[in-house]
Amino acid sequence: QVQLVESGGGLVQPGGSLRLSCTASGSTYRIFVMGWYRQAPGKQRELVATLTKGGSTNYSDFVKGRFTISRDNFITTVYLQMNNLKPEDTAIYSCNVKTSSAYGPSDYWGQGTQVTVSS
Repeated sequence: QVQLVESGGGLVQPGGSLRLSCTASGSTYRIFVMGWYRQAPGKQRELVATLTKGGSTNYSDFVKGRFTISRDNFITTVYLQMNNLKPEDTAIYSCNVKTSSAYGPSDYWGQGTQVTVSS
């Protein structure tokens, strides 16, 4: 099993920046994907960015050029650097990790952290 602890959310003005962090514990050696998703009130959860164990990244079009996903050397912490934030970025951001074992893949989610972009 994997446990996730997130931090970094908060209130920021349009054009500002935030960095979200997600630290994993437990069976971290089985992680092969780490990423971020978000969900705004009345909207469906959507992909923000993912990062594989091999270093491949995937970004949603609405954050390309503004957000950057990264990790530490031991693949236990994933970051989301958020620049030039817009009001439409307001959402609950959740950390997600995927693990793989002989028993198949598993998904784990953090508790979510609120990001509010407002003047």
